[in-house]
Amino acid sequence: MEIVSQALDDIVASLQPLNVDWKDETALRVIGRLTGFSVKNAYTAEDVRALLDSDFDDAILIFRLFMGLSKDQFVATLRDIRGRKGIGIGGYRAGPDEFVADLIGAGLLEAMAAESTRVPHWSDALVERLRSGRGSAISGQKRGRGVEDFAEAIVRRVFGAGFDMRCTFTGPREKAKCDFAIPSKAAPRIVIESKGYGATGSKMTDIIGDIEQIIRAKRPDTALLFFTDGLTWKQRKSDLRKIVEFQNSGGITRIYTFSMAHQFEADLRQLKAECKL
Repeated sequence: MEIVSQALDDIVASLQPLNVDWKDETALRVIGRLTGFSVKNAYTAEDVRALLDSDFDDAILIFRLFMGLSKDQFVATLRDIRGRKGIGIGGYRAGPDEFVADLIGAGLLEAMAAESTRVPHWSDALVERLRSGRGSAISGQKRGRGVEDFAEAIVRRVFGAGFDMRCTFTGPREKAKCDFAIPSKAAPRIVIESKGYGATGSKMTDIIGDIEQIIRAKRPDTALLFFTDGLTWKQRKSDLRKIVEFQNSGGITRIYTFSMAHQFEADLRQLKAECKL
């Protein structure tokens, strides 16, 4: 083979878009079922059960579409309602009436009626593309920022302006990024990391590395608090278990969720007094 020297501009000029058809066999099958779907002002448990009995997996996908939920969000919602009861076909066969009732309890019938009777507009397709593309990324950002904003409000209530946000703090051996460094990034006595998730993914594993870096960088007597929430942790228990192990071994002082907000504020006030901040 002849040895040549290629130019970046030549490679860039030769690039073409990778256009693919997103419709696989499942999508085509579900689209066919939706096209022939009966329109009603109100649906019943029998309608839900008929769909599940005809093809369980397709029915679950259709329910997700009606409710506007990703797979992760739907699974997290259903697991939160059903607890240890199965959410797959085995769980349905073990108790179909209860399974259907749990779906209805999640708002399925209302979503089916609302979507099937919606008056179409030419912009609907474009809005859906916006939602599934850019909107998905924005939703993730808002979830994370929502947890951070909630934690910030409490931190500000306790310390006023005496903290640095979204910064790199300096430890005795190395530096690390954190969401809050109190009273400052130059000499933090309290470090807080806050993360919220609405979908599973690599970011839920990445936070373990972020926490490990903070633990390595901070002074041993610097408190590390972790504020998080989101049902999808139930699907990534191995990652959450590792974070709990950090807390059990003393690397993390305490882990908090929204329901522990009062404890979070109380602990901050205690740390403020102990550190004389």
